[in-house]
Amino acid sequence: SGTVIGVVIYTGKETRSVMNTSNPKNKVGLLDLELNQLTKALFLALVALSVVMVTLQGFVGPWYRNLFRFLLLFSYIIPISLRVNLDMGKAAYGWMIMKDDNIPGTVVRTSTIPEELGRLVYLLTDKTGTLTQNEMIFKRLHLGTVSYGTDTMDEIQSHIINSYSQAHSQNSGNSTSSTPSRKPQSSAPKVRKSVSSRIHEAVKAIALCHNVTPVYESRAGVAGETEYAEVDQDFSDENRAYQASSPDEVALVQWTESVGLTLVNRDLTSMQLKTPGGHILTYYILQIFPFTSESKRMGIIVRDESSGEITFYMKGADVAMSTIVQYNDWLEEECGNMAREGLRTLVVAKKSLTEEQYQDFESRYNQAKLSIHDRNLKVAAVVESLEREMELLCLTGVEDQLQADVRPTLEMLRNAGIKIWMLTGDKLETATCIAKSSHLVSRTQDIHIFRPVTTRGEAHLELNAFRRKHDCALVISGDSLEVCLKYYEHEFVELACQCPAVVCCRCSPTQKAHIVKLLQHHTGKRTCAIGDGGNDVSMIQAADCGIGIEGKEGKQASLAADFSITQFKHIGRLLMVHGRNSYKRSAALGQFVMHRGLIISTMQAVFSSVFYFASVPLYQGFLMVGYATIYTMFPVFSLVLDQDVKPEMALLYPELYKDLTKGRSLSFKTFLIWVLISIYQGGILMYGALLLFESEFVHVVAISFTALILTELLMVALTIRTWHWLMVVAEFLSLGCYVASLAFLNEYFGIGRVSFGAFLDVAFITTVTFLWKVSAITVVSCLPLYILKYLKRKFSPPSYSKLTS
Repeated sequence: SGTVIGVVIYTGKETRSVMNTSNPKNKVGLLDLELNQLTKALFLALVALSVVMVTLQGFVGPWYRNLFRFLLLFSYIIPISLRVNLDMGKAAYGWMIMKDDNIPGTVVRTSTIPEELGRLVYLLTDKTGTLTQNEMIFKRLHLGTVSYGTDTMDEIQSHIINSYSQAHSQNSGNSTSSTPSRKPQSSAPKVRKSVSSRIHEAVKAIALCHNVTPVYESRAGVAGETEYAEVDQDFSDENRAYQASSPDEVALVQWTESVGLTLVNRDLTSMQLKTPGGHILTYYILQIFPFTSESKRMGIIVRDESSGEITFYMKGADVAMSTIVQYNDWLEEECGNMAREGLRTLVVAKKSLTEEQYQDFESRYNQAKLSIHDRNLKVAAVVESLEREMELLCLTGVEDQLQADVRPTLEMLRNAGIKIWMLTGDKLETATCIAKSSHLVSRTQDIHIFRPVTTRGEAHLELNAFRRKHDCALVISGDSLEVCLKYYEHEFVELACQCPAVVCCRCSPTQKAHIVKLLQHHTGKRTCAIGDGGNDVSMIQAADCGIGIEGKEGKQASLAADFSITQFKHIGRLLMVHGRNSYKRSAALGQFVMHRGLIISTMQAVFSSVFYFASVPLYQGFLMVGYATIYTMFPVFSLVLDQDVKPEMALLYPELYKDLTKGRSLSFKTFLIWVLISIYQGGILMYGALLLFESEFVHVVAISFTALILTELLMVALTIRTWHWLMVVAEFLSLGCYVASLAFLNEYFGIGRVSFGAFLDVAFITTVTFLWKVSAITVVSCLPLYILKYLKRKFSPPSYSKLTS
């Protein structure tokens, strides 16, 4: 429209989307933190053990040198291979999640926190696009006396076809003749209009009052053909798509198309409708008042080309419109009914203007637009002068469809002891009705709607009112939340955490992230955030575990998240099955690796104490390396294939998930049990070897090491809950490796640096004595544990075993 000298464009860090994002933090799982605590405890144990050994020596000679020698000898207590094993395990879990056919399209974007999925207590979810599909469908038209649902839309269609065919046959005479009777000045008693004309008016209003533009795809890329299409205006229905800022408006226009009145063209000054008979009606757009979140309504003034009538149409939320339309007794009640069905309601109204009224309005409007001070207020005041005593035409109900299986999924999560918070930017009524229709709040539950508060005193009163209610869901708006958190943060969070469900509406993206941080800070429990749009990114990054849904709003959320899924219902399986398995397996794996180091250190301690506290290594370095890798690596790592409950069971009984959040699979209690097992087994193995082989003392290394390997393999078998063929392969593979290595590693089976000239005697290994003595030691070290495990399963079985039997 003119010449440009220069353009200022914000790029890089100055763009809005970058200003809104926060730096992602490195997420560390709870399991890793717990294992770190245990490793610290092990380190203290290592130092203590070394000091004890030196003290027993009596601090003779260079004792500090001996102290360090003991520190090195017992250094196997520190599970260095733990990190490697766990990281490989996490990679394996990620691979299993991505390969799961029941949740196709799931992507794991992090390799550090799959176990977190098994420890969640709070789930914070977005509404639009996450719980709902963000696809609007027109469901209901209410005219005050009569209501049309999806099954009676054909009646509307026949009314429209009739009224337009009549209008056309009278050559648009009826529209001009009927104008005077509708003038607001006429004091004559209003004649009740027929249903048909009211439907006609309502549908016309919906077809005209919007901000939708029909778009035609050019079929051929050839320039000539597209121009031809422009001239000829290819109005074929298959080719048309509607574009608008809100999906609600598109749904309304698509509905008018389905009943016969089609929007075919729109530019800045006019729009054209096509009647069922194929005639084109043109309307000139005189003024348009866009929708704002403050006014909650939009208006448009159009002039009919054929008759020259000027009409002001308006549609908006019931709250805003109830004061504008003429008095009626049904609007409020019907809006409530529709909201309870989970429909989004819009009220449509109109007002006919005479030429003089419009000219007067236009001059005042332009005057207001030119004022320098308080322009917005003045413009709003002029528009409000029109918004009086408008004729109520109809009430429309549009449904935002829920995603597939949202209800059973939320039900399952609730049974699993997960508290669900819905954080949405939508208005309170919509948020509440979606919360009800998705069964986030059960039908029988009371809902406490937090009144809007602005001051400290109001917040105090409202919190006290809320405190008196028990077991009711909380609905609160973002502004009230801000006030409560400012003055009564601790009290509010404490009360909200006791609620079965919380809905926060009108939340900004930063507020969403703030709520997540609050929960983490106040409860110390693990939180999970799930969303689908760019406005959920900050919340996803703040949560301990972020899940993104690839939705209509692009991939921003799914790329920023730790796990990306395609549908909300997949979250059930992700948590109940994969979260459970990852946590249980990692806990078993971690403790087993620690046990592996402890048992060999116990043997070293026994060995040293028998030999007058000499700081001599029991096993050569090569054997130690073999012990931690090739001999026991495969069976121990095969624990990542273990599962205590079948996936079907875990999904059928989500209550099993509650046990996980208590963190009982890995705690100081279970750790101490493993420590005791290690000390018992290490002691038995070493003493057994020394007792049974008084005569062939030179062979003590071979015997104790063989028994040790066998014990480890049996212990893996004892820990496993569900066998997998790969586990069996791993067990036999390791055993095979060990037997094979006995043949050519004979010189390593001596003691210390001086091996008394006696290498491993192949003849000795094959003797019966060797075999029965090794078997005896192994049985003594493992059998009691098998018996104890059997008794424990018998007398205090874990909750899951009761289900599987």
